[in-house]
This record gives sequence, structure tokens and C-alpha cells, in this order.
Amino acid sequence: MPATVRPLLRLLFVIVLLAVFWLALLPAPEVPRLVVWQDKIEHAVLFATLALLALAAWPQQALRIACGLLLYGAAMEVAQALTAHRVGDPLDWLADATGLLVLLPFARRRQDRL
Repeated sequence: MPATVRPLLRLLFVIVLLAVFWLALLPAPEVPRLVVWQDKIEHAVLFATLALLALAAWPQQALRIACGLLLYGAAMEVAQALTAHRVGDPLDWLADATGLLVLLPFARRRQDRL
């Protein structure tokens, strides 16, 4: 990926982080549930996507990205616990971590190529 695109990816990443955090603090919309663990699957997919975007923006920083996103997920759960209309759930954070773990082999392979 050209280095000239990275600043745009970094800006996009920050905007997405802010938007996701803001949305996480709004009252939860009613969403049809297709499977029992749908919420956890959504968390894992979201954090895998955030990690992919971050890795595209900072390809040499996989460990920092993973640690930062784990802290971000924990902060989101604490913030939700402080609202009257949301609940902080440690299992959501575990699902976030699972989404990040799924990407580890891809991040390692990508770093080996760089």
C-alpha cells in the first residue's frame, strides 16, 4: 500500500473509533436476533475490522494496535456501565479480544512480508 494513503487510513481509523464509541453509548436499538451469541459475534467482527483498518494504517504496530484496542474495548464497557440505558459486559470485552486474536496469524504473516 502506498505510504501516501496511510495518513487517510489513520484519519479514517480515528473517526471510526470515535463513531463506534459514541454509538456504543446511545440506547441500544432493537435488532432482530438471529443466533444466541449474535452480540458477541458482532463485537468480534467489529474489533477484527478495527484491527484490519489499523494494521493497514500502521503495518509495523500489530502488538500496539492489539493492546490499544483491548484498552479501548475495556473503556467502552466501563463507559456503558456508567450509563442508565446500557450495560457493561465483560463477555463483550472477551468477544472483542477474540476478534483481535483471529487476526494475529494474518498480522504475523504481513509483518514477515514487510
